[in-house]
Amino acid sequence: MAERVGIIDIGSNTIRLVIYERLTSWQHFDEIENIKVSARLRSYFDENHFLNNDGIELLIKTLEDFNNLLTHYEVNEFTCVATASIRQAANKNDILKIVEKKTKIAIKLLSEYEEAFYGFKAVIHSIPLQQGLTIDIGGGSTEVTYFENRNMVHFHSFPFGALSLKLQFVKQDIPSYQEIENIRHFIDEQLQKFPWISNKQVPVIAIGGSARNVGQIHQLFSDYPLDEMHQYEMEVEDLTAIKERLLPLSYPELQKIDGLSKDRVDTILPAFEVFEAICKTASATKYIVSRRGLRDGILYEKWLNHDNHNLPLLDVSIEKFRKHFYIGSQDEHQLTKIATIFYEAVKKIDRLGHSFSKEDYKLLVLGARIYNLGNKVSTETSSNTFTLIANQTILGMSHRDRIKLALVASYKGKGAFQKYIQPYKDWYTKEEQIKISILGAILKVSQSLNISNKNTVVDVHINQEKADNWSLNISCNGYFRPEEYHVEKQKKHLEKLLKISISTSFFIS
Repeated sequence: MAERVGIIDIGSNTIRLVIYERLTSWQHFDEIENIKVSARLRSYFDENHFLNNDGIELLIKTLEDFNNLLTHYEVNEFTCVATASIRQAANKNDILKIVEKKTKIAIKLLSEYEEAFYGFKAVIHSIPLQQGLTIDIGGGSTEVTYFENRNMVHFHSFPFGALSLKLQFVKQDIPSYQEIENIRHFIDEQLQKFPWISNKQVPVIAIGGSARNVGQIHQLFSDYPLDEMHQYEMEVEDLTAIKERLLPLSYPELQKIDGLSKDRVDTILPAFEVFEAICKTASATKYIVSRRGLRDGILYEKWLNHDNHNLPLLDVSIEKFRKHFYIGSQDEHQLTKIATIFYEAVKKIDRLGHSFSKEDYKLLVLGARIYNLGNKVSTETSSNTFTLIANQTILGMSHRDRIKLALVASYKGKGAFQKYIQPYKDWYTKEEQIKISILGAILKVSQSLNISNKNTVVDVHINQEKADNWSLNISCNGYFRPEEYHVEKQKKHLEKLLKISISTSFFIS
């Protein structure tokens, strides 16, 4: 049976249970359940900063419900953590004792360092950056870290979050212009105490529900063609532009904004102020949304095999992708071998006017690893391959590069290529589109030379003495008629793109 683990995360705004499953065949977890309760424990603090009885009862009821779910899903092991919601409570020790007595769940109270560290850990294991600032804004605190060479150098936990700012500064449902000014002034004063944040000129990676909401709103406002939030990039100026569009709206109008969670309508503007202030103080080069956060950091640190983290992030992600769709490694190696021969031949064609780089070859190899994976779920391989790759989170790969990979790995012909690329056409120059097509065509022809999936082809020698004619001498170790038949059908893709003719000669070596 697959191993299942759970994490209960008690925050100031929400309490969430996430259940993960790990198949014994590889060291990766898949999320199978994610349940959120908008408890807003912060609003149950009294004037002396005690969490009152109603808040404690709500916490107990929520954990009892989660306990039932853990039993239902047959979870092998779980951990329950609390952050600023309980850490900042004057009666925190009493809360921990009462909850454990009533629910049999022991809450681990995370320190400020642990909360910051787990968020940082999640980012470096899901986004390929060597240097940056992370912001994890919750309901009652905001953790900021600065890392270099993927090592955390500085951290601080600010004792304010989206909900606590709202409760402290806002009298009505949403802030007035003056209240926004007061929040901004307060945040700026806090940031000035930490000079290591200033003028870093690095990307800012934002974690948490408010960060995701900011990205979702921007995607909708800009008609973004992908429904994907992890590693979504924005300019810092976009933060200001979106906020300016939201500020004049009334509370009912904000409730109608697509992409904005109903339970964050009254806290999103204070959250914007935090993101904008930190980005401007740091002279951030980008605002990047991370869907991986504190819970993922705990998962990585507590349950994953750390030996796997020596592998490049993208390789680990692609391998998980391959395992999920049961793509055999034998196809990968044979396809890569043949595709590399064609790739090297294409590079020699000077009249194309396209220079191929190491990144192009890397894209070809990645495409070979997951080429036509759609045939595992349907006979219509091309469209399924494109859809699966385009809509799967591939850690370590930007949205732009992921669409390139989807186009290469799903290549079927010019018509399908134009159909798939249409929503993303503005992302790539004409030259890039041609290069992507050529890489896809190389894989298409290469696959035809292993159509029987028996690694029949031993070697391919390409004679390029005539600029407009390739002569392929293909040595085989056995029956080659299927490969001979299919390469004759598929060679047209390269012929059209390269403006050449291709003749083939098969023989048994």
